[in-house]
Amino acid sequence: MTTNSSTHSGERAGRREWVGLAVLTLPTLLLALDMSVLLLAIPHVTADLHPSSSQMLWIIDIYGFTIAGLLVTSGNLGDRIGHRKLLMIGATLFSAASAVAAFSTSATMLIIARAALGIAGSTLVPTEMALISNMFRDAKQRGMALSIWTSCFMVGLAIGPLVGGVMLSAFWWGSVFLLGLPVMVLLLIAAPILLPRSEPGTAGGRLDLISAGLSLAAVLPVIYGLKELARGESVLVPTVVLVVGLLFGTAFVRRQRRLADPLLDIRLLGRPAFSGALGILLLGGSTISGILLLFNQYLQLVLGLSPLNSGLWLIPYTVAMMVGYMIAPPLAQRFRPAFVIAVGMAVSAAGFLVLTQVPVTNGLPVTVIGTVLATGGLSPMVVLGINLVIGSAPPEKAGAAGAISQTSNELGIALGIALFGSIATAAYRGQIEVPAGVPADVATAAHGGIAEGTAAAQGLSGQAGSTLLTSVREAFTSGFAVAALVCAILIALLATLALVLFRNVRLDGEAAAPADTDITPEPVEAEEAA
Repeated sequence: MTTNSSTHSGERAGRREWVGLAVLTLPTLLLALDMSVLLLAIPHVTADLHPSSSQMLWIIDIYGFTIAGLLVTSGNLGDRIGHRKLLMIGATLFSAASAVAAFSTSATMLIIARAALGIAGSTLVPTEMALISNMFRDAKQRGMALSIWTSCFMVGLAIGPLVGGVMLSAFWWGSVFLLGLPVMVLLLIAAPILLPRSEPGTAGGRLDLISAGLSLAAVLPVIYGLKELARGESVLVPTVVLVVGLLFGTAFVRRQRRLADPLLDIRLLGRPAFSGALGILLLGGSTISGILLLFNQYLQLVLGLSPLNSGLWLIPYTVAMMVGYMIAPPLAQRFRPAFVIAVGMAVSAAGFLVLTQVPVTNGLPVTVIGTVLATGGLSPMVVLGINLVIGSAPPEKAGAAGAISQTSNELGIALGIALFGSIATAAYRGQIEVPAGVPADVATAAHGGIAEGTAAAQGLSGQAGSTLLTSVREAFTSGFAVAALVCAILIALLATLALVLFRNVRLDGEAAAPADTDITPEPVEAEEAA
């Protein structure tokens, strides 16, 4: 067995590396802010630019689509040209695209700017993860650095609605895009001073453009198909798109097996710490995104809270995850990752079981407690999973490993919204009872889902409207409980899987690969990149 001990142990980082980490957290915070503040600005954008419904969807989605589709390519590019260099290129592009978005005069212009922001954003996350991996060679320090970095993302998500609300109350909607300019300027000034110019083992050679195209053609249709299935407006077209993405993904994997210098080293999947962590990150992450979707709908459409108040009730889960991020690495050094991840998942499963008991009325305390336990219990899985993925890869592949980790996260988010949203909707439709005498079109709308049912009930006057609204809320709460139960079962299975896959894995690199796995490149037939 060839182990990559250098990525797991070595000289401890000093003051410069920790200050450099503070610099790296800035774009992470910004990316999280960008994901949340736009949702508050949508009414203002609609009033000013008058986008069509299709254009509005692209304004919202194109950013995430572009990031997800280009992560693998960007991570590999950073391995080849240097992560600091790519980080600074991405920061420059992000600044320029932010300015264009802020002063957009049409919906098309804003869509293009958002796409450019996504391209820039795809360079930031994998380069940051790779730089952290190379700056913090000591396993304990790397675990803490990743915890701090991940926590900053959660801080950005938590304060996004508050910051966005303040900006929109004082300035025009474009101001939310200008939040990133001072952050990126500071990054461009500090990066040459505090971040390493080149990382040990940085890969060289040409980037295989065909592989880059195949990865984009694989990830984008899968993300798009899952999102469209979650919307529930059509089944056939999203399914076809999803299958097309999977076919491109198969072609991508086949090509990587033939290349001497692949975009993704498939042999990394032979390491249980790598492949197991990726799978658990994807499936475990799907439960987080799915339950948060239903949690938000419950707060707003069942309890009747405003979007702002609903956003404030997301803070407890954010704090719980941050606490989990910070305590998981030191615990994993003492008790091993498998045990820490499994115990956290047991807490999470208990939280999901609490959510199966959420009542239709006065359910805020139960819902918040259940969500805090469910998501907070999964935070060790997130931070230790990322650590295991990055730590299992050799230094020259740190960017690609970080990109794969983040791509798994993006796929998990889309999968969770589609899967658990569909489960809740199916249970809702099986439980909804429409009062006698309600018009057929209203009854049809009520069977569509919680949002359509609430709107239909509010459009009726008298007792019929009140009765239908109660039925809609009861049916959704039942669907919420069913989805939470499925999450609890899935998390229990993943906890068992983690105990098996990671039983001999430590964060210091011991038993990081099976005995028959050698990550040293083998002679393979080179194929020219077109």
